[in-house]
Amino acid sequence: MYDVCIIGAGPAGLSAAIYAQRAGKTAVILEAAGYGGQIINTPEVENYPGLKRTSGFEFARNLYEQATELGAELKYEKAVKVAKENGVFQVATTAGLYEAKAVILATGAKNRKLGIDGEEKLTGSGVSYCATCDGNFFRGRDVAVVGGGNTALEDAEVLAGLCGKVFLVHRRDQFRGDEKTVKRLSEKENVTFVLDSVPVCVEGDFMVSGLRVRNVKTDEEQVLPVAGVFVAVGQVPDNQDFSDVAELDPAGYVAAGEDCTTRTEGLFVAGDCRTKKVRQLTTAAADGAVSALAACEYINSL
Repeated sequence: MYDVCIIGAGPAGLSAAIYAQRAGKTAVILEAAGYGGQIINTPEVENYPGLKRTSGFEFARNLYEQATELGAELKYEKAVKVAKENGVFQVATTAGLYEAKAVILATGAKNRKLGIDGEEKLTGSGVSYCATCDGNFFRGRDVAVVGGGNTALEDAEVLAGLCGKVFLVHRRDQFRGDEKTVKRLSEKENVTFVLDSVPVCVEGDFMVSGLRVRNVKTDEEQVLPVAGVFVAVGQVPDNQDFSDVAELDPAGYVAAGEDCTTRTEGLFVAGDCRTKKVRQLTTAAADGAVSALAACEYINSL
């Protein structure tokens, strides 16, 4: 039996493993794919405190090595169910069963993609899903933001302060986000609303050179001459398998505050998979620390 079972080997899960191991607990990390989470696809990271510049791959590798050198075990198995019986957690995977005194859900969330030509090919080469992370790389250049909710509006506002021109593309004639933010954006000279329009493809060979969009009312197409395309159409958490033990909000995120505790005693949550406003490397690492320390406190009370 392990002290802590951590589901997910992204920045939150690996940070949790580091803190658990340093507290003298045994930790196993279950990961369906590769370690690192979304950040592993980011060419450059410049907004993590204490690290001037690194690649997402290097950042993830260092976290992995730090956790495993401290003694954490990483198993490449997908967790499919968590149950608590007689005070012990049973974590079923596609390959077996693990027992633990405490469990930390760190399943992360995936960016919802547009599903258009050129998007996958140019991800990391002009296509981004995080304006806060990557906006500075496009300083003084023209970009497009796709989306109509608060995230897209906030991204456009951030980029308007950095970039030359910002095209805000939305499939409807009105935005779903906050009206005050819409008003502020409408008053910015370098922001252009491209409404009633959907993206058709991202153009470019090795780097983004433009975004082709189609007007849904006229069927006319145009190419926006941009160097960057920021996709802000939402994220998709992967928590449905754990709805028996953790309360999920309507969007599928685990309902939990900054203390990272769930409705089930001994079950904690960390990172992008929980309800929160800011989803960044720093907040994922912070959640990992908070959840691990809470799990250790819970174990010590048994």
